[in-house]
Amino acid sequence: MSELSDLYQEIILDHNKRPRNFREIPSCTCVAEGNNPLCGDEVKVFVQLESEKITDVAFSGHGCAISRASASMMTAKTKGRTREEAREMSQAVRAMLLGPEVEPPRTLGDLVALSGVRKFPARIKCAVLPWHTLEAALDGESAVTTEE
Repeated sequence: MSELSDLYQEIILDHNKRPRNFREIPSCTCVAEGNNPLCGDEVKVFVQLESEKITDVAFSGHGCAISRASASMMTAKTKGRTREEAREMSQAVRAMLLGPEVEPPRTLGDLVALSGVRKFPARIKCAVLPWHTLEAALDGESAVTTEE
């Protein structure tokens, strides 16, 4: 199990150091800002939809390594998916982090690396913030704030 934890930690560190899709999409169809006032994480999620498909997704902002890695992983996994598939993925990640501790669905792929955040309850909101923000963007909302 230690080898698996090490692998998960490496995935998170890689996404933090070299975030995927860390940029703005000026002419996007959906955008939302997320804020966690307790730790200072701020993320802005940009989504380009064509019909119901996410053709591009990106993020900007600042925050801790977990928030940044989660946003990077989110953009990598949701690009090319439908709005509904992205929403289902977001709900699965949130359930993995916030729900009863069960084996995460294999469909999450590398996103299961975020499951290690459960060991640090104060950091769960950091990992969930980008996903809440993505859902807000997909729902046409402009902002979301997470608080305890």
